[in-house]
Amino acid sequence: MATGGLSLSNLTVAIIEKTQGRLRATVRGSPDLCVTSVAPLATAAVTDLAFLANPRYRSDAQSSQAGAIVLTLQEADALEARPNGALVVVDAPYAWFALATQLLHPTPPAAAGIDSGAVIGSGARIDPTASVGAGAVVGADAVVGPGAIIGAGAHLGARSVLSAGSRLYPRAVVLDDCTLGARCIVHSGAVIGADGFGFAPLDGQWIKIPQLGRVVIGDDVEIGANTTIDRGTMGDTVVESGVKMDNQIQIGHNCFVGANTVIAGCVGVAGSARIGRNCMIGGAAGIAGHLTIADGCVIGPATVVSGSIATPGHYTGFFPIMKNREWEKAAAIVRQLEDLRRRIRELEAAGRGDAKQ
Repeated sequence: MATGGLSLSNLTVAIIEKTQGRLRATVRGSPDLCVTSVAPLATAAVTDLAFLANPRYRSDAQSSQAGAIVLTLQEADALEARPNGALVVVDAPYAWFALATQLLHPTPPAAAGIDSGAVIGSGARIDPTASVGAGAVVGADAVVGPGAIIGAGAHLGARSVLSAGSRLYPRAVVLDDCTLGARCIVHSGAVIGADGFGFAPLDGQWIKIPQLGRVVIGDDVEIGANTTIDRGTMGDTVVESGVKMDNQIQIGHNCFVGANTVIAGCVGVAGSARIGRNCMIGGAAGIAGHLTIADGCVIGPATVVSGSIATPGHYTGFFPIMKNREWEKAAAIVRQLEDLRRRIRELEAAGRGDAKQ
């Protein structure tokens, strides 16, 4: 849903207030210019706001018809004058653009109340300002806070808590005894609180280990579509405040994900792994169980983390892409490395013997 438009001066003031003064922008051009939507540089119209964060798109910015472009001081100085448009100069253009997009396209409010088709368990406490959609289920003794939204067909389990301003999109599932903090977003198909993968071997068979813990999630966490976060076996699985998870991520039982960490799609995290705060984990990375990743680590896409990381840094473990024939040759060499190492050691030993003579 778009607003009727905002002037650049109103946008700058609103973003200053929203960030408590951390994002201050300077407008080159008319501060009264009104923008109604956002668009890419190449297709933006005179009523659109666009942004430039990568120098490779500088030519697109130069020819763009956007009413205003958000960019850094360096990029603003590199562009020629825009006679028919404005520039919004700020240190963090991507963040400023994101906030401007929120203001121009606010999420439509849900109507407060409980749909007649919802199923509400005994003892559930639902704030009058909350919204519960058609076919949704709120379990016994669950708590739904002020302004929280439970979409159509979503499920909040018994004794679980959905705090103020949080949202379960349609068909999102939060199972029993889980807690979500304020302003969380859980997208469709996500499952929070499913049993972890716990089985004990006995005579060639597998005995299920009951999963008795919870999932505890902090404030301002976003969880993507079809992502799963397993409950703890006995203790809790914990996701701290500010974490952002993409679609189709697996978080195993008893994991800990530190505050403000971001995790891209298709990452798998095995049980009892401990991920530090302010980490960035690339798509399709795999993290083994029972290890620790230090605060501030960056894990590249498709990287397999098989041991603990104690020092912050950028870690990458995928093999570079190459033509298939070249890959086959490289793979053949890798398979011979053990034999090559043995032969080198034999040659070194022989050389030391000759030296003694």
